[in-house]
Amino acid sequence: MNPFILVAPATRGLSLALARYYLRKTKLPVFATFRHGNEDEVKRSMLSTLGDIDPERLKLVRLELTSEESIASAANALANVLPQNSKSFIHTAFFTGGVLYPERKPSDLNAADLLHTFQVNVISHLLLIKHFARFLPSHGEADNLNESFDSYPCALSRWVHVSARVGSISDNHLGGWYSYRASKAALNQVIRTTDLYLKSKRVPAMCVGVHPGTVRTDFSKEFWQGVPKDKLFEPDFAAEKLGEVIKGLQEQQRGKVWDWAGKEVPP
Repeated sequence: MNPFILVAPATRGLSLALARYYLRKTKLPVFATFRHGNEDEVKRSMLSTLGDIDPERLKLVRLELTSEESIASAANALANVLPQNSKSFIHTAFFTGGVLYPERKPSDLNAADLLHTFQVNVISHLLLIKHFARFLPSHGEADNLNESFDSYPCALSRWVHVSARVGSISDNHLGGWYSYRASKAALNQVIRTTDLYLKSKRVPAMCVGVHPGTVRTDFSKEFWQGVPKDKLFEPDFAAEKLGEVIKGLQEQQRGKVWDWAGKEVPP
């Protein structure tokens, strides 16, 4: 059997750091999706800080999150490049797509921004589940997974969506950020529902969400000044923390959202 890593999308900020993390920390092939640019140039850029890494381990697939046709095409492209002589399956997958429009009051709400937020933060994740879940191992293959997860607490594929603490309804004490909060709360429901489906079908995989904290990227740049220095994380640090959390998950921790420190984010 041939386990592999999938990061979608994977070319900026935290997502890029996650792809690089798995290239550094594992010997597995890493499939990374990108939206724009020349494939060879994107690959060189992604590998530029990694030193002695076999470049053949990094495979790129073009994917546009707001197009189901593109998502379906990317899944088919992945299927075509995987080895055909033995079973390939997702060892760990990170789905990282997200946008933020920080509405602070109702008059800030804009219909186009609301639609875009839910398109990227929720609908694209649902469509990625639809088209890429076929790469998870099947129930009949469960007994063959132990070697692939040798140092893990349980031999289950990790299917991970990057969420956010602000998606927690019970933890919302400040308000604001209407569309981002609502979309992340919806994504957390998607995570829970998907995990229940995997469990009911006895698929040897778990679905979870993760909260990376505030990461020093263009995504969060507007809010850096309000974050304590020890809670503003570099992308590589956040990726390593999330990788450690995901690796250490027990089966009973499935279907929930976990932060970078391994603490549960309440619903």
